[in-house]
Order: sequence, then C-alpha cells, then structure tokens
Amino acid sequence: MIQISGVIICLSYILGLLLTAVPGGGVWILVLGIVCAVFFRRGAKSRKLFQKSATDVASNSLQVTPLPRVWLIAGLVGLLASFYFQWRVPQPTATDISKFAPPDGNNQEQLVIVRGEVASTPRLTRSQRGQFWLDVSQLNEVKNQKDAEQTQQGATGKLYVTVPILKATGLHPGQELEVTGVLYRPKAAVNPGAFDFKKYLEREGTFAGLMGRQINILDEERQWGWWQIREKIVRSQVLGLDIPEGPLVSAMVLGSKAVDLPYDIRDMFVQAGLAHALAASGFQTSLILSVILQLTRRAKKVTQVCLGALGLIIFLSLSGFQPAVLRAVIMGFAALIGLALDRRVKQLGSLLLAATILLLFNPLWIWDLGFEFSFLATLGLVVTVPAITHLLSWVPPAIASLISVPLAATIWTLPVQLYVFGVVPAYSLPLNIITTPLISVISIGGIISAIFALMLPGAGSFVVGFLHYPTDWLMRLVEYFSKLPGNSLIIGSISTWQLLGIYALIFLVWLVGWWQKRWWFAGLIGFGLVLFPAWHSANTLSRITVLEAGAEPVMVVQDRGTVTLINSGDEGTGRFTILPFLQQQGVNQIDWAIATDFQRNNNDAWLEVLQRLQVKNFYTYATNKENSLADQAIPQVLQQQKGIYQVLPVGQTINLGSTVAQLINEQPIVQLQVLGQSWLLVGDVEPKEVERIMKAGGWPSPQVLWCNAESLKDLVTMLKPQVAIASSGNVESKVLSELSSIPTKVFVTGKDGAVQWTPNGAFESFTQVSESKSSIL
Repeated sequence: MIQISGVIICLSYILGLLLTAVPGGGVWILVLGIVCAVFFRRGAKSRKLFQKSATDVASNSLQVTPLPRVWLIAGLVGLLASFYFQWRVPQPTATDISKFAPPDGNNQEQLVIVRGEVASTPRLTRSQRGQFWLDVSQLNEVKNQKDAEQTQQGATGKLYVTVPILKATGLHPGQELEVTGVLYRPKAAVNPGAFDFKKYLEREGTFAGLMGRQINILDEERQWGWWQIREKIVRSQVLGLDIPEGPLVSAMVLGSKAVDLPYDIRDMFVQAGLAHALAASGFQTSLILSVILQLTRRAKKVTQVCLGALGLIIFLSLSGFQPAVLRAVIMGFAALIGLALDRRVKQLGSLLLAATILLLFNPLWIWDLGFEFSFLATLGLVVTVPAITHLLSWVPPAIASLISVPLAATIWTLPVQLYVFGVVPAYSLPLNIITTPLISVISIGGIISAIFALMLPGAGSFVVGFLHYPTDWLMRLVEYFSKLPGNSLIIGSISTWQLLGIYALIFLVWLVGWWQKRWWFAGLIGFGLVLFPAWHSANTLSRITVLEAGAEPVMVVQDRGTVTLINSGDEGTGRFTILPFLQQQGVNQIDWAIATDFQRNNNDAWLEVLQRLQVKNFYTYATNKENSLADQAIPQVLQQQKGIYQVLPVGQTINLGSTVAQLINEQPIVQLQVLGQSWLLVGDVEPKEVERIMKAGGWPSPQVLWCNAESLKDLVTMLKPQVAIASSGNVESKVLSELSSIPTKVFVTGKDGAVQWTPNGAFESFTQVSESKSSIL
C-alpha cells in the first residue's frame, strides 16, 4: 500500500513538472487527482458491500487499492510542483552583471573590466576561442583606451566568457582574475530550428556574455580541486595514445562534458548514433560497481558497500554533477543499500526514486535533454530488454543481449530525438551492436589506466597504450558508418501530438497484454504517425522562407516536394542556420541551388551545406571575382554527388518551374519570380543606381524587396513594394516611424527573425509566430 501511494505521488510530481509547458497545467493535475479520489471512493464503497462474502484474494486486492486521500495528495503535489518549478526558474537580481550590458541594437562598444572567480575548466568553442564560466564580484568601466579603471561597481551573477585561446590556457577553477572585454546580451533564436543561445544561458542561470580580450590573473595559487585529478588522468591518457585517441578514451571514461574532446570527433559520433558512448552515465557506474564488488567478493559486506560508495562518489566528482551521472549514481547507491540489507532492489522503483530526487534538487532538469535521454534509455533497459530477449530466445544469449540493449534504448529515446532534432541515424542500431564489445573494452581499460595514472602517470600512460588498437578500430568504424550514403534520415521535427501518440503506443505495449501480443501492429501505427504527416507536408507545402543570415539574402523555397536554396551566407551560416532549418523541415536533398555571392568576399557556406545534403543542380553566375578554394571544391563535391554544376553569364535567366531567377547586375541585383510573386534582392548598390537599372531594363516595381538596412528608406520610398525585408542592420526608430505612413509592410530580420510566406497567408516573422504559439498555449 505504501509503495503504491509513493509511486502515485512521485509520478504526480513528475507530471506536474511536465505540465508546466501548458499554462495552468498544475490545476489540471489537481482536478485529475480529485476525479480519481471520487472514483476510487465510490469503488471502495461498492466493494465494502461485498466484503463479508469476498475471498481472501479479494481482501488483499482491496488493501493495495490506493485510498482516495492518496489521490488528493497526489493532485496537490502536482499543483505544488508547477509552482515550485516557476519559483526555481533563474531570474537576474538587481545587481546581476546583465544589468550593465548594453541593450540590443546599441552599436557603441563599451569596454569593461570584470572581476570574478573562474567556475569551470576552459573549453574550446567551435570558433576556436577559449570559454569558461565566471562568478562575478566586481565591474569597472573603461571610458576610453587611455583611461584606467573607473569607479568600481558591485556586480554579481554568472558570466559566459570567451577569450582568445592562448589567454585561456592554464586557467583553472577557483582562480581570481580580471577580464577586459565587451559585455553583451545573448540573442534568442531568430531562425526556425536554430540553437537558442539565450535559453541555453538562462538554463545555466546566466543572462549575459563577455567577449574577452585581455586577462589579468590576480591569484596565482593553485587551490586543490577535482579538476586537478581529472587533468592528471587526461594528460596521462593523451600521453599514452596521443590525439585524438587519448581525449576520446578520457571522454568515454569521464564523459565529454568533463573532457574537451575535439568537435570533429564529437560530431562524428553524434552523426553515427553513438553519442551515448561519450556520455558518462549508467554504463560507467555499472562497470565501476561490478569491478569493485568482484575484487572485494571475499570481503565483508560493509567493506564492499563502503568501497562501492567511495568509487561512486569519486566518479561523480570527476565527471561532474550532470543529471545523467547523478541518476546513475543514485541507482548505484540503491543497489549497494540492497546488498547491505540482503534485499533485491526493484530497478523500476529505483529509477523512479532517482528521477524524483533529482527533480526535487533541480526541477528545471525536467527539460534537460541529458536527463530525459538518460531516464528514458534506462526505463527501456528495465522494462523492454526482457521482452526483446524473450523474442530472441532462438539466438545465443550473448548476441541477444547485444541486440536487445541498444534496441530497447532506441525505442524509448527515438520519439524525443525526432521531436527535438528530426533526424534518425540510419545505421545506429547495427553500429551499436558491432561496437559494444569495443566500447566495453575501452571503458574498462580506461578506468584501469585512470587508477594507475593517479598513482603514477607513467604507469597510466603505459596501460592505456594497450587500448590503441581498440580505440583505432572504434574510430574507423564510426567514421565508416558516418560516411555511408543515407546515414542520417532527415524526417523533420514531429509535433507534440505525434510525440504523445508514440509514447502512448509504447506504454500500451509495455502494460497491456493485448498490445504485447501485437507489438508489431503498434510499431506500424507508430511508423505511420511519423512518416505519413511528414510525407503529406513535404508534398503539399508551398512556402518561401527568408532566413536571418546577416548581410546576404538566404532564401529557401519549398514547393510541393521541390526545394530551392538561394545563397548560403557567410562561413558558419550553413552549419548553424541553413542545415538546422532544413533538418527541422525534413529536407533530405536540395533540388536547385543558386549562388549570387552578394557580399563578394568569397566566404560562403556552400561546402557546409554540401557536406550534409545532396544538391541536384547548382547554378552560379560568372562575375569578375577571383575563384576561391571553396569555388574550386564545389564542382568536385557535386561531381561525387552526381549533381550538375553550371556557370551562367550575368543576365541569363534561370527557370526552375515555380522559381525564375536572374542576376541583372554584378553589384549585385537579383530579380526573382517565386510562387507568383516578384522579388528584388538588392546588394550594396546606391538607390539611384538601382532606379537607373530598373528604368533601363523596363522592370516593374517588385512586390517584395530585400535590401540592407542602410538603403531601406530610400528604396522603399522609390520602389513602393508591398513588403520590404531589411538585413540584420540597425534601422533607426525614426526611419521605421516614417515608413509606417506608407502601406509597405517592413521586416528587419535582425529584430523580427526569419520571414515566411505561404500562398494562403500573409508574411509572418519567426518571432511573431513564436509569440502567437505561446499565447495559444
């Protein structure tokens, strides 16, 4: 009875946190608790009428029925969980460092000197800068380059700091230092599918960043910390295996968040579907406990439990207090308690208890992907592995285990993966089956070498040297599978109702006998829930999207299964803007690509796009620019993809069905006819020159105009388009107020985000759509 009541209350707490995604969700769970209390109260009364004639079995079943007050308590707990979540959401204080950051759109660069304590080990960012967290204690403003520090101001909070990589070398947690740089406020996502830097920092309790230039270390003393032990292990393993094998082994032992693993290796594992191999979680804790208990099997239970607990605490301290690691450690402690009491621990109850404890400690982890994947994967191992192993009874047990473990974890985590990323690694399951023995050997060997490294670094390097071949084989396998054709199946992000529907099917197969016998039918329904809406959307959707990509217009035209991409933006735009958007939309290939090189700096992102997506037809205009290395590499990549590469003279029209494009001037000026609308894309051209070219060519005024922010007022006044889209520059409020008097609808992508249009609707900005979705909820 107590166990069932506890399970109900724990589940109601978790459900209350999940329903924070819906305003008023806590009230709904309270109502649900009241309804259940009334229902079970009536059921209890009806059963009491037959209590005298009931059998002992019926009496026992009555005892395990939850009392009505349990449901009322559960509903109240769910309601309180929603309030507790809101109370724990980080908010900047009155003296938070973010209060001193200039507002968005302020072009004036203000140098500041921020003093504080380093809170993390520096890491390398994708832009090759060192990054660390800083606990702020003081702020000084620099009025100009010659002035010294000004009046000190008290400041608090946590700061996201990036500095040149050489400046970050040698920094460690606990150091007191001063960083000179420019404060900024993080920007929210302005394109569909893009990374939301602002939300990421807010989840960390940070509301500002600092672009650092100089560092002045105030405290040279090296205070003891777990980072020293971690650094000693990593250095020893790198010395024995070199780079990148050494950091890879360290990441597989301590987790990629505790080790600065190169991004190309990390991306390769993620793309192949082996990201979990780089995450410290249950696999490492189970290995540690197994090794300790096996080595101390002849010792007393007290000794076994103490050494096991010590091993878990050391591992937790080295890998960091991450949700997945904490979950695994709590379940490890539950197993040790069961060993001490000679009682078998129920893994499902242990998992529920671990989840509840973690969410009591930090309710915000309910939306942490690491927590969600760890919880769901472990749930799959507990409840689904036995069923899959039973179905594979005709297979040798060792092989059945190799298949059932990754398959069960995939079943439970795949819906969330599709909801967030919209991509499925096609060869993830066979790769997991093949590499499990290698991962086990490397993890065990890495743990042993880490122990030796703590005693004698040279011994640790010697031991880890035996892992050269297993690590090399693992990397070769991952690289091979990540480069196979069709490695990533881009399905597109699924909706909330699809996510809930798939998990409803999974729970039915788990809990209901009728569905357990027809698991294949549930699987077919699940595939249909994912594939049919994606197929229908791809073949019926007609939409134009102008992405926020800086000074170059990047357009994606989707027309009933055909995708056209115009321009690729600067370096990084392909990886961080175009590909996430196309991935969210379920686009697996680009039918037509047009390059106009608006910025004329030979610094575009076409190769970033071509490395992930196939392009059937690529058109570029022959201007007077010099061919860069990227321009020379694009035809080679297209040839490998069996795509068509064509160079066109200025003025030639490209007819792509629903899209007609023409570069009418090298400056450049591009005229488009897209889905029945006329567009004019104007680069760095004087408005008078645009007017002259338009009159000379007899071009009519466009319905939609794209231009830079500086030319917006003059071009809108001259051309009078229905819609004007300005790039991410600063448009003065005075200019916007003047333009509001004319019927042209104006968008500024730096403020409004991406702009989208469908034939049946009006132009909408990404921020406007996001706000409307929030208001609907």
